[in-house]
Amino acid sequence: MTSNFRTSWLKFETQTHGGGTILGTSYRRRTLAIRAEVNFVTAEEAKELIAVDGYTVVDVRDKSQFERAHIKSCHHVPLFIANEDNDPGTIIKRTLHNNFSGLFYGLPFTKPNPEFVQSVKSQFSPQSKLLLVCQEGLRSTAAANKLEQAGFENIACMTSGLQSVKPGAFDSVGSTELQNAGKAGLVTVQGKISAVLGTVHTYSSLSSPIKPRRYSKFSKPPSRHKMLTFIIKFCSSLQPHQVS
Repeated sequence: MTSNFRTSWLKFETQTHGGGTILGTSYRRRTLAIRAEVNFVTAEEAKELIAVDGYTVVDVRDKSQFERAHIKSCHHVPLFIANEDNDPGTIIKRTLHNNFSGLFYGLPFTKPNPEFVQSVKSQFSPQSKLLLVCQEGLRSTAAANKLEQAGFENIACMTSGLQSVKPGAFDSVGSTELQNAGKAGLVTVQGKISAVLGTVHTYSSLSSPIKPRRYSKFSKPPSRHKMLTFIIKFCSSLQPHQVS
């Protein structure tokens, strides 16, 4: 396999097999194997692989990130799938996850996809040119290693993932930009809430001719309950996909 990218490698392996005896002298057969290594590329190099070398994009992200934004005409084969197991240990872990990582960062509770390699094999031959992408580059690297071990010869991987892609770099489908597909949960609206509360506080301070009262440690500002109520109502009114 030849390539114009510096990060592409060819790995030579030798294996020794049991032999026999010729005229009283034992011998062993040695075979030479050539195995193609994974080709790590940048976003710009990835565009060239697709346009010039005919690589097919395989998106290995989970379903939620894929639905937010993905490269047009790509194939979706997730490396991790939703973990819906109902054994006691999984239920506890899922509950803890959903109340923290799921709520604040929108991360789904997943497990390794046991059918990943087989799913790729059912769609592509070992000689197919495949460009693997994920959001940060970690899952695509792991997926590339699995496929390389399974015998695929032309595997490329985007090093920094879709988060490093500039807006408009690829034709995409979804409700957001490719680089923002990994952002979800309450952290995405934290800035909006802070801006609203800051505006309310600033307006109240400027419009009031009386200096704010000083409250003792035993008393509570009268507006605290209203602010908490406002935050709760604001979060409750969010679209489902923003906090999932």
